[in-house]
Amino acid sequence: MQTNFKKNQLQDPEILNSEKIFRKCVHCGMCNATCPTYQILGDELDGPRGRIYMIKDMLENNKPASEKIVKHIDRCLSCYACLTTCPSGVDYMHLIDHGRNHIERTYKRPIFERLVRNFLAYTLPKPKFFKFLSKIINVSKPLHIFLPKKLKHMISFMPKNFLTSEFPDNVVFKPSKKSISKVALLTGCVQKAISPNINDASINVLLRHGIEVHVLKEIRCCGSLTHHLGKENISHKYFFENINAWYDLYEKENIDAILVNTSGCGTTIKDYGFIFKNHSDKILRKKAKQISDIALDITEYLEESIKLDFTRTEHTKRYNIAYHSACSMQHGQKVHSQPIELLKKTGNNILEIPDGHICCGSAGTYNLMHDDIASELLKRKCENIEKVKPDIIAAGNVGCITQISNGIETPIVHTIELIDWFTGGKKPSGLKSL
Repeated sequence: MQTNFKKNQLQDPEILNSEKIFRKCVHCGMCNATCPTYQILGDELDGPRGRIYMIKDMLENNKPASEKIVKHIDRCLSCYACLTTCPSGVDYMHLIDHGRNHIERTYKRPIFERLVRNFLAYTLPKPKFFKFLSKIINVSKPLHIFLPKKLKHMISFMPKNFLTSEFPDNVVFKPSKKSISKVALLTGCVQKAISPNINDASINVLLRHGIEVHVLKEIRCCGSLTHHLGKENISHKYFFENINAWYDLYEKENIDAILVNTSGCGTTIKDYGFIFKNHSDKILRKKAKQISDIALDITEYLEESIKLDFTRTEHTKRYNIAYHSACSMQHGQKVHSQPIELLKKTGNNILEIPDGHICCGSAGTYNLMHDDIASELLKRKCENIEKVKPDIIAAGNVGCITQISNGIETPIVHTIELIDWFTGGKKPSGLKSL
């Protein structure tokens, strides 16, 4: 793609980086073939190629975002299927991030929209406040008929009950035998509130196999949710806190990896090095790169670095397990085969979901703000899952688990919960009906 940025514009490292990405695009349109919103809406502006043209036009001509551009950019799920498809290696992920930041800087959204986005940015990274809010919402249920449709839809995702974790925060968990490795574990923000069982299963598997686990209270949120809302200042505050806390732990304890069991978070943490590669603070650049270099999805770490013991329990029944590969994992991190190989080692029959590369519609806060598109994607995803008739669905992202559970009766649990169960742990609470 030809570009016409002025020399003074290219002095901005963010503009310079995007200009290099634009030049890789050859207009082939192959990205549209795997873009969920293009498949549903059939509008060129709702595919990656159209969005690239709009972002280029805004940046190149230093134009503020218009209502039309905002509509089409907002519809992007950031599923990154186009990254996997593109034959030219166009780094769409960083273009859409740049586009969202430009929108946030130059466009004033309608007041209701601003309130909703600010509310999500404030609430979701705070698990205690999230739980408190859920209690208020449940108590005030009779009044919900007076709320706007969008708010009622968002409220429908709020859990009515919360599980409690087996483990406290900000502690070091040491295995009963000699440690063979030390890791840090991201326990997440929303996940910590609605699915602490995922973190419990992660810690249990690691301890059972001789891994020392560090959980830091300083790590409040990875920053992904606010990052994709274009809330640059808020997300960067989380980034700074996390980079400094984890780097201090890395230097003090010589940890081998930072493990993530929420794939959306993992994609962002692995991107810290890129986000800060042009920062004026050289020390921060070094720290950010180091954190990104040692960040791994938990299944990635277990498959590539640890020999799991599947002989601790005898499971006489074998299940048909459909593995849902979260977009942020298969497209954002290029982690796809590792969780499948781990699940195969359990002795169960692992099934491939038709069109498994297409998003389920969760995509961070997307299903809260774009319920029409997200609902259609959920419908299609569940129809494809039902084609393979699984007993269980496994997934590596709490957002996908929440989304898919709203559209299908088949129980869905995190991959690590199954790994825990088949290496001697307890049966996942989500499988009590089996």
